[in-house]
Amino acid sequence: MRSGREPARALIDRLAPAFTELSDPVDPIGDGPLGWPGYGDAIAAAASRTGESESVVCGVAEIGGVTAVVVAFEFGFFGGSLGTRTGTRIEQAFERARTLRVPVVSLVMTGGSRMQEGTLALLQLQRIARQLALTRAAGLPHIAVLRDPTTGGGWATLGAGADVVLGLRGAQVGFAGSRVRPPGYTVTQQFAAGLVDQLVPPEELRTRLERWLRLVTSPADSPAPVPPGLGASSLPDTGWDAVERARASDRPRAAAYLASYFDWHEPISGDRCGGVDSGVLCGFGHRSGATIAYAAQCGTATRPAGFRTAARLVRLADRLGVPVLTLVDTPGAANDEAAEKSGVGAAIADMFTAVAAARVPVTTLLIGEGGSGGALAFAAADRMWVTRDSYFAVISPELAVAILKRDPSRVRGTAEELRLRPPDLVELGIARGIT
Repeated sequence: MRSGREPARALIDRLAPAFTELSDPVDPIGDGPLGWPGYGDAIAAAASRTGESESVVCGVAEIGGVTAVVVAFEFGFFGGSLGTRTGTRIEQAFERARTLRVPVVSLVMTGGSRMQEGTLALLQLQRIARQLALTRAAGLPHIAVLRDPTTGGGWATLGAGADVVLGLRGAQVGFAGSRVRPPGYTVTQQFAAGLVDQLVPPEELRTRLERWLRLVTSPADSPAPVPPGLGASSLPDTGWDAVERARASDRPRAAAYLASYFDWHEPISGDRCGGVDSGVLCGFGHRSGATIAYAAQCGTATRPAGFRTAARLVRLADRLGVPVLTLVDTPGAANDEAAEKSGVGAAIADMFTAVAAARVPVTTLLIGEGGSGGALAFAAADRMWVTRDSYFAVISPELAVAILKRDPSRVRGTAEELRLRPPDLVELGIARGIT
């Protein structure tokens, strides 16, 4: 059996100790809306072979103690293709999720739209897209699991359109299937392009799903607590001292703060536009029984994909009612030619807007360098704290000297004049306090 190609019910049994299938009598379809010769016989043969009456199995499941509606594709039934009756089942499943106010888990394995039903099958993508939109508007999460294969309209709706996208290792995932454009595109390539959040070994799927369902259904009911500082215990004497401390290679970075702050956490990855920035960590974490979302800079120049991924995280957290923690640590936004071509200005604007529009509280801790707008885009306007080994400035002292046409020897003095030390930031009302 190829990776992820177990029958729908076997997979459901493996993931969910309790499952109640939705009642959905399927009307006889004959040779279908196009009168395709032999289609009715092929439907009967597929039903006999798989024990299913359509290409999806839908129902209410308990996964890790969380109730969810499951949409599981049966690849043995016409290659998991989308027909008119498939669309009806998926529509009913999402409607049930909204009635119950529970998440949706899509276990996707499909070759695309069903040829024997022509354009009417293709129109099911619009039908599914509307259900995705209504479910998002209702503030309910949707987790997709990409199995082998996930192609065509199934990838372009239930797969790529989910809030969290988990890809089973080894799966073929792409809009064009292997019969259209061999060789097929892989889930690993989609992950590298920022279109999949996590690569999951099939044997770990149940554990990962259980964790994700806990995270998206248990938001903290108060702002994220401010993490304690992990670095220096004393304050810098001068502005230049603050800069050197923030740039020290042995200073605690974002990964150390996240490990200390959360009991456990799960990352999301990618900007959904073809990019990944390894210098930005985003995801949801479990802390004291509740969920807090995080977007953390890792001390490098933040690239457009990093800003877009963080903005995606903030918007998703806001829709799910999950408070957000941001960790600021960057010398500034990347400004090389590649960054400009990738729209760094628009990406920064996107992050500024996401934070400004958030209805959930955003808490910010400056843990290192706070370089200009690239750092400020991650910062809450009224809820920022700073550590003792950090600084925040309109621009680095070196670049300030160059812009002001000062002698390079005046860098240290300029750092003092910029008033970028932690106590300065509190006195100026930029930060609430030092941790």
